[in-house]
Amino acid sequence: MAYPIEKKLVVAVASSALFDLTDSHAVFEQQGPSAYKKFQQQHIDSILKPGVAFPFVKRFLSINKKFPELLPVEVVLLSRNSAVTGRRVFRSIEHHELAISRAAFTEGKSPYPYIPAFNASLFLSSFEDDVRMAVAAGYPGGLVLPGVVVEDEENELRLAFDYDGVIVDDESETVYQREHSVEEFQDYETEKSHIPHNPGLLADFFAKLSLLQKLEDAELEKDHNYERVIRTAIVTARQAPTNERVVTTLEDWGVGANEVFFLGGMPKDRILSVLKPHMFFDDQKAHLATAGGTIPMVHIPFGIANVSQKPIIKS
Repeated sequence: MAYPIEKKLVVAVASSALFDLTDSHAVFEQQGPSAYKKFQQQHIDSILKPGVAFPFVKRFLSINKKFPELLPVEVVLLSRNSAVTGRRVFRSIEHHELAISRAAFTEGKSPYPYIPAFNASLFLSSFEDDVRMAVAAGYPGGLVLPGVVVEDEENELRLAFDYDGVIVDDESETVYQREHSVEEFQDYETEKSHIPHNPGLLADFFAKLSLLQKLEDAELEKDHNYERVIRTAIVTARQAPTNERVVTTLEDWGVGANEVFFLGGMPKDRILSVLKPHMFFDDQKAHLATAGGTIPMVHIPFGIANVSQKPIIKS
């Protein structure tokens, strides 16, 4: 029996992140809703090209192929389209053979209020206002930044996360901003090294990924030839001794990552260009860049890092 949606790891995605809507969005911006509706109806059989989040969604859904009896993951479409203009989106979903069956069409309104209704642990959109409203409401919103759509033939899903302001809250970031001192920040984190951090916006998403990896652990025990599909990494500018509290937190939550990088301020691009994740989540836009723009980037506009004008050297 398949998992009920309350027990699944659900990702909500806007059509703007899943597909390339450049042409139709330009019509909406330049000519208005009526022209947009007519354009979508005229192009209803024109298949939309993949957007930046497409490769991630495709691989994420492939997890269900590993566990066909459980079907532990789901992707839900949350769209500003109406049901009429959204038909082109669903026809494109069917063409690309994406197993997406649930959707909300809100006819111009932001769909973010429906994130908890669908039990979504992550909401991806290319509309910044929608993401910021979601985050302000305490929901796990991520802004998919423009970039190159990179597809490969691999089955593995690689996800990389910043730590502060993403997996955990911005408590430690706030200390740094208040004290304006790396030394004060390190002293604070050393003193609190035995106290787990509070969860951040993507804590639930990260924890449920860890549960899926435990399912993979069980499969590997039964079949040593089993090929894992999920690989996670934490990429943070923290360094010793502030790494200690990260480990304390992960152990307290009963979760982990396949790879953890404490970079001590070294550019994250140097790791990401090797790891090549299908998504990298960070709360600071300054870290969301790689040579050639070939890594899909998601900005989590949460916490003090997104209201302060002072350059951040730790994350």
